[in-house]
Amino acid sequence: MMYGFVFIIDLLTVYPFDPLRIYVHPPIVIMNEILMHLRALKKVNKDVSLHDPIGQDKEGNEISLIDILKAENENIIEYIQLNMEIEKMQEYFSVLDNREKEVIIYRYGLNDYKEMTQREIAKRLNISRSYVSRIEKRALMKVFREYYRRERGG
Repeated sequence: MMYGFVFIIDLLTVYPFDPLRIYVHPPIVIMNEILMHLRALKKVNKDVSLHDPIGQDKEGNEISLIDILKAENENIIEYIQLNMEIEKMQEYFSVLDNREKEVIIYRYGLNDYKEMTQREIAKRLNISRSYVSRIEKRALMKVFREYYRRERGG
């Protein structure tokens, strides 16, 4: 409702001597404000929270989605967010060749692999540790450039 008061004060400064405009203009603006508010609510209604109640237990206590989710990670929200970020980053892996993808996956523990040191990767791929380092650096630069190119729209 504060918008209405601010609008009327604003309107009086713009049209001080035109009572017809002052009479007709506010309903249109108020109607637009209501429509904007309803559109904003429509977007929010699609959101689902992990803390929203989904039922009750035997004692009648509310149960939320976060209560029934299990993960090895103590903080489920951080775990889910990390996985979403990993999925987002893997979209940019299309610019990498197979060897580069392998090194990045092993190095950072993606796709359910455990994180490996450069020495462990070198041993597994039968190449030198310094070559693994160069491949990793080149792959990260390619991913960064692809990310930058897509985000800039170029």
